[in-house]
Amino acid sequence: MNKTILISIIFIISCSEESRLDPYIIVLGTTQDGGAPQAGCNKNCCINRWASAKKEFFVTSLGIVDPNSKEAWMIDATPDFPHQLKKLSDENKVKGIFITHAHIGHYSGLMYLGRETMGYKNMPLFVGARMANFIKKNAPWSQLVDLNNVSINKIKKDKEVKLNSRLTIKPFVVPHRDEFSETHGFQIEGPDKSLIFIPDIDKWEKWDVDVLKKIKENDYALLDGTFFNEKELPGRDMAEIPHPFIIESTEFFKNIKSDVEINFIHFNHTNPLLNEESDFRNQLIKNGYGSASLFQKFDL
Repeated sequence: MNKTILISIIFIISCSEESRLDPYIIVLGTTQDGGAPQAGCNKNCCINRWASAKKEFFVTSLGIVDPNSKEAWMIDATPDFPHQLKKLSDENKVKGIFITHAHIGHYSGLMYLGRETMGYKNMPLFVGARMANFIKKNAPWSQLVDLNNVSINKIKKDKEVKLNSRLTIKPFVVPHRDEFSETHGFQIEGPDKSLIFIPDIDKWEKWDVDVLKKIKENDYALLDGTFFNEKELPGRDMAEIPHPFIIESTEFFKNIKSDVEINFIHFNHTNPLLNEESDFRNQLIKNGYGSASLFQKFDL
């Protein structure tokens, strides 16, 4: 073979390999449903945030991105949907939205797809059976279906959904306050790595699976970190909102933290981890854990 042709072929192959960028997860928000600052809060945790003109936090949501195909998917439609959609769709086509459950911070952003705003046509919406029923039978969400703003795709627990040739997502059911729908977590698989996402769950011990095994099967974990400890909401019965406290979770996961990169997410406005310079956050890092940050990326 002519030497010049051989060099050209090697160069083309090399360029082709370099152009195959890894798909990734991007964190589009880190707070609990009410955001930060939270409505009606004038305590120390929020007072300085009200004074700032800068929007520092968005409600918890993830983006799944394949930079080669310019495709993206969103997990949860939050009250901050306009900002999060803009971030995700600047360079990509959003191909669908997965919803974890029917608590306000996780689905209320769907309103922006409706007649009063985007008037979107047939956004694929991936939801559990109870969540689908909730949307179809309750206004104003039912109007999204009636006007074909969304097209509902029912997901089944532990059954993979193929996003494209490089990405799959698998829903699974977790125990939570399921007043209106089931609650799903998701496992996202790329060509090389996988991430498990559980933004809302009741105490880990309530889940009827081998939690440690399920978590450590992945390279990354983004887990419920709503409350740091039981002292954050004086006067409230924490049994009514039984999220695992971070101080409980760090002990629970201590034997697998070297097997999987564990980051906490879905922070209540009272959670000291929202302050990236806090001693709590620094100590968490020293103990082998992380706190999700806005627009943080995880290569798949």
